[in-house]
Amino acid sequence: MSQFRFEKHQVAARLSLATGSTIDGSFFVATSLTTHGGPERVGDLLNAEDGFFPFQNHDGTTGQYNRAHVVTVTLQSGVAEEELEPGHAVALRRAVTMTLSTGASIEGTVFVSGAVGYERLSDYVRNAKHFWYVATVDGTTIVNANHIVEIIEKAAP
Repeated sequence: MSQFRFEKHQVAARLSLATGSTIDGSFFVATSLTTHGGPERVGDLLNAEDGFFPFQNHDGTTGQYNRAHVVTVTLQSGVAEEELEPGHAVALRRAVTMTLSTGASIEGTVFVSGAVGYERLSDYVRNAKHFWYVATVDGTTIVNANHIVEIIEKAAP
C-alpha cells in the first residue's frame, strides 16, 4: 500500500446538473482532514477546489463531474452535514426561497454565522464558498451559489 493512500468512505447523494439530468451515486470522502476535526464532508470536497471531482454512479462506473455544472447535491436522508459546520449551534436561521438557473425553486433554511452585525442574509450571500448548505423538509441540499438566480428571505411566521 502506498504511504500516500488514505482511507475514504462513501456518501450516497444525487447530483442535479445544469443539463437538467440527475445522477444517483456516491462521493468518496476522507475519513479525516487536517483542516477540521472529523471526517471530510461532501461540502468540503465541493468547496476544496474548482474543476472536476469523481462520483461513482449506481451502475459502478465513476464519472468525473465539473463542479461549475453541478446545480445541487441532495444528500441521503438522515445526513445533516450542515450541523457539522463551524458555528452551526449559534448561527441564525434564515428561511429562504431560492430560484435556480434551471428554473427549480428550493425552500429551506440557511445558517448565518458571522460577527455581531454581520448576520444578515446579505452578509451570508457574500460568502466565499461556492457550495452552500440548505436544510429542507426533505433533508440537506448543497446548492452551487453560481446557479442561484434569486434568494429571498421569507417573513417569520
